[in-house]
Formats: sequence, structure tokens, C-alpha cells
Amino acid sequence: PRRSKRRRKTIAIAYEPVQSDCAEPGIPEPQAPRWEPRDWQQQLEHIREMRRNRDAPVDEMGVEKCFDSRAPPQVMRYQVLLSLMLSSQTKDQVTAAAMQRLRQRGLTVDSVLQMDDVTLGQIIYPVGFWRNKVKYIKQTTAILKQKYGGDIPGTVEELVQLPGVGPKMAHLAMAVAWGTVSGIAVDTHVHRIANRLQWVKKETRYPEETRVALEDWLPRDLWREINWLLVGFGQQTCLPVSPRCTECLNRDICPAAK
Repeated sequence: PRRSKRRRKTIAIAYEPVQSDCAEPGIPEPQAPRWEPRDWQQQLEHIREMRRNRDAPVDEMGVEKCFDSRAPPQVMRYQVLLSLMLSSQTKDQVTAAAMQRLRQRGLTVDSVLQMDDVTLGQIIYPVGFWRNKVKYIKQTTAILKQKYGGDIPGTVEELVQLPGVGPKMAHLAMAVAWGTVSGIAVDTHVHRIANRLQWVKKETRYPEETRVALEDWLPRDLWREINWLLVGFGQQTCLPVSPRCTECLNRDICPAAK
């Protein structure tokens, strides 16, 4: 009699990953390459070329031009912080003019504390939200006098606790006043351009989201440079409305231009 053929069942076996005999203990497994945007290095070089003349408003009237470089370090740092507080929602030209008027009166912690609110408001007008800024400046200056001996804090964590001081201002204050790169300062220009160039994995809604996304991949040695590069680029070429794409060296490799 012929034996009936039985179908063999195929059994799938899941194997545990076994460490190779050749692998050395204590050496981590190779990791997948970190995400980075397409063409970002070429885009950055193009922006550097377009910013070569350094003739944007931020170059001539930005925070690094608003303080008295001959003042004592403590006074200089206070003036840096004050210029950053004034700059929110305000064009560089208006901020620089307000700082010039303040400096003509001797811009120190004590001089601002002795100034009444009406006078301070008249001096800084027409910066954006000037009434709120009068209040924040007086409150912050009082805190600096009482808690920091008239100087400004030396950490981002302490700076953002001051009235009227946000993350962008704090990181710029650390870079300009203290010479320390603590993070990327992201304003509306940096936020807009990073999204247009797709320098973020997915679209971000707020500057602070953009800062976190950029710091995740952008080499740290570029963190300080990227702010003034993109701000000036945003003031001259990559405008909020009707950007000058035909004049931009990135027109063929910019996702937004297409």
C-alpha cells in the first residue's frame, strides 16, 4: 500500500537578536543618521552670499549696535537687555532711535528707576506696545536692582522670569551681553524662513517650536550666526509678503519658491 503524503506545516520561528561574537562589550550599536533638511548647506551658503554686504537694518541698528560699548560691563549688559525688550514687535530703526534717546539721558538701572512712567513712555514712543513696555521695563529694572545688584541674570532660566522677557530675548542677551551661546534666537523672520526652506521636519506654528526643531539638527557652531543671517535675509529678500524670489539665489532649491 502507498503511504499518503502529508503536507509539512511551515512554522515561522522568531529568533531573538543574538549579539555577534565579534562585537565588543560596551560599544554601542551604530545609530541611524540624524535627520537634516535637503540642500540646507547649499541654501545656507547662498544666504551668506546674499548677506555678504551686511547692509540690512539689523546690521546697522540691531541689538549689537544699540548699547554703549564704552560703558562699564554691567551697564552695557543692562542696555542690551533693554534694547531687546524694546525691539519686540518693533522695527530696528524705531528701537535704535528709542535707545539713542534713552542713552542721551544716561541709561542705567538707577536713571530708569528715578524716571517717572510718563517720561519713560514719551522717550520710548513709538515702539510697539509702548505702554506695556513702560510697565515691564520698570518692573524688570527694579528686580535687577534688588536681586542682581543692578546686573542682568547670567542664565536663560532666570532671564525669562523677568517681566517682558521671552526666550528669543534671553538667548540673544546671553550671546550679546554674556558672550555665551545658549540656544538659537528665533524671531518672526527666523520662524518664517525656517518653515519656507523646510528646515523643520514638519511645519511649526510658533517661534519656540521652531527653535526646538532647529536645535535638534543644526550644528551648534552655527547657532549664533543663524539669527542675524536669517533676520537680515528676511528684511531684504525673504519678505513676509511678496518675497523677492526672483532675486534669491535659492530660487531653484527652495520649496516655497516652487
